[in-house]
Amino acid sequence: MEVTHRQAPELMRNGASGAQPGGANQTYPQQNFPAQTPYSQPNVNQPAYPAQPAYPQSPAYPGGAYPAPTQPQGGMQNGVDLDQLGQMERQDFGVQAMNALHSGPMHGPTPSSIPGGQVITTKGMISLVQDRQVPFFLFDVLGGPETLPNAMPAVWMSQPGSFRDQTQQQVSQILQQGTQGRKDTPLVFYCLSSQCWMSYNAALRAINAGYSNVLWYRGGIEAWKSAGQPISTSQQGYGPQGGTGNSQQPY
Repeated sequence: MEVTHRQAPELMRNGASGAQPGGANQTYPQQNFPAQTPYSQPNVNQPAYPAQPAYPQSPAYPGGAYPAPTQPQGGMQNGVDLDQLGQMERQDFGVQAMNALHSGPMHGPTPSSIPGGQVITTKGMISLVQDRQVPFFLFDVLGGPETLPNAMPAVWMSQPGSFRDQTQQQVSQILQQGTQGRKDTPLVFYCLSSQCWMSYNAALRAINAGYSNVLWYRGGIEAWKSAGQPISTSQQGYGPQGGTGNSQQPY
């Protein structure tokens, strides 16, 4: 199915921060994504996936990072003020953004920005999901029992190391297949909350693979649930998941 992309600034105006690569007048090229097929019958040869890493494990994070905002004033969604929620998601903990993969504990304060990518808030995510003209890829880097609808499991992408290791080679190969080489395809990575480094590492790997429209959903699944948005039961393993929507399946 042929999908027409909007201009990049229009895509991100409702919730992303950071400079959009390519300038204000760049438009996305026409893309023909492969027809979705059951993942038991892929339409291309799949690469050999790395073994599920023993580290980082998905820890039992404390919940409640984003309590439902009170006294909403605007940007309402299910009774939640998305602008107020976005302020919580963008909270600056004083952690410096870095280009290197994080190798410390995966639960802890994160930077408020990411080099070479953009931070997208829940307000921007809702706009992206509801916009049927903009295909994107959504990666669940947390690996918990719940996930955003149509997200693809990608815990292994959070693996610390270097941008020359085997994990990076696998990331580059899989994204190349999924995007058909379209380096400006929107790629969204999330984990638990702004206290989770796993999606930061995965987003950095995509950026270092040459992708120019990497979106780090820093608020993660806790912010999504706080806004009353739907969730799904996660599927273990690698590869595409079933379902419909604009989160494209890469195989």
